[in-house]
Amino acid sequence: MNQKLQGWSRYPSLAVLLLIAVVRSVSADEVSVAVAANFTEAARELAARFEQATGHRARLSFGSTGQFYAQISNGAPYQVFLAADAERPRKAESTGRAVKGSRFTYARGALVLVSDHAGKFGDGPAFLEAGDYARLAIANPETAPYGLAARQALEKLGLWRQLQPKIVRGNSIAQTYQFVATGNADIGFVATSQVLAREAKNGETFGSSWLVPAKFYEPIEQQAVLLTRGAESEAANAYIAFLKSDDARTIIARHGYTLPKLDTAQR
Repeated sequence: MNQKLQGWSRYPSLAVLLLIAVVRSVSADEVSVAVAANFTEAARELAARFEQATGHRARLSFGSTGQFYAQISNGAPYQVFLAADAERPRKAESTGRAVKGSRFTYARGALVLVSDHAGKFGDGPAFLEAGDYARLAIANPETAPYGLAARQALEKLGLWRQLQPKIVRGNSIAQTYQFVATGNADIGFVATSQVLAREAKNGETFGSSWLVPAKFYEPIEQQAVLLTRGAESEAANAYIAFLKSDDARTIIARHGYTLPKLDTAQR
């Protein structure tokens, strides 16, 4: 027997592992994913698990849903779109920018009013109406679904018009969160997932918070869709399939989202 082969035969487990690693590295691919800002921490954890499970890598870009849709409409090379609403993925599908039948709801979000000041408020509506604050941060309702939800909540409370002088708009829910976290805004409407991420990272909680009742805004149906640029990509198709897996859904739920039921066809 060849001496080199004899050497391999002494360490069969090592040989198999190295062979698997070589095969995975050859077949591994990368998928470009446009991710709504509220989903940042969940997407990062999912990307790590996705690579571990499939060998493929997910290259993530974060921003507002509306801005991403505009970029996709102008030819941006994303392969998967994780939006914070259903409207833009539906438009992408209907205009031929996404693969028909690939769209599904991967998470449902929730809105919360927060302040870094302890005891700032207990009754959210009463505090908002009293106006004892200089700036109220929301995401831009035109481009960010969580900003639209904040506007709807304020309209439901009859406060949208009167609070206009106090409202500062973030380009995305991530920037809105920063306005509050840095003290540039006294209070702000952010995603529940962001509050949980802050607690998980450094154990800090906001001094005051009010979970906005779901009846105050339209459901935040966060939908994913396979874009036409990713139609032939093994990694892009694998990523879409992975998002529907029990493993991925467990991660998503842990980040503060509720999960829709997936029918057999979607799985």
